[in-house]
Amino acid sequence: MHPPLDRPHPDCEDVVKALKECHLDSWKKFTGGCNSIKRALDNCFKLEKERLLKELTKDLPQERKEAEDIVKVAFGKRETFQEFLARDKDYQKAMQDKREKADRQ
Repeated sequence: MHPPLDRPHPDCEDVVKALKECHLDSWKKFTGGCNSIKRALDNCFKLEKERLLKELTKDLPQERKEAEDIVKVAFGKRETFQEFLARDKDYQKAMQDKREKADRQ
């Protein structure tokens, strides 16, 4: 199943047009004559989605760091919970034991 073809797909415009044209011929549409175009469209949508996700998440690490800093200030803490866990020797030992146990299984 692919996303709606009516919304803009700048990366896949030519493939969408080719599929719509192929579907005008009912015989091809219902007997698999358009399957190769459909596969090309699926691949194009996959690449488009990957590109969009990269664009949307490119600043995520910086935004996450800023949010953690805001939380630190709001709660009057000097470090985040993750930073606390990173320096907690008991927690690190327990995690190492857990990884070793998982590797043995």
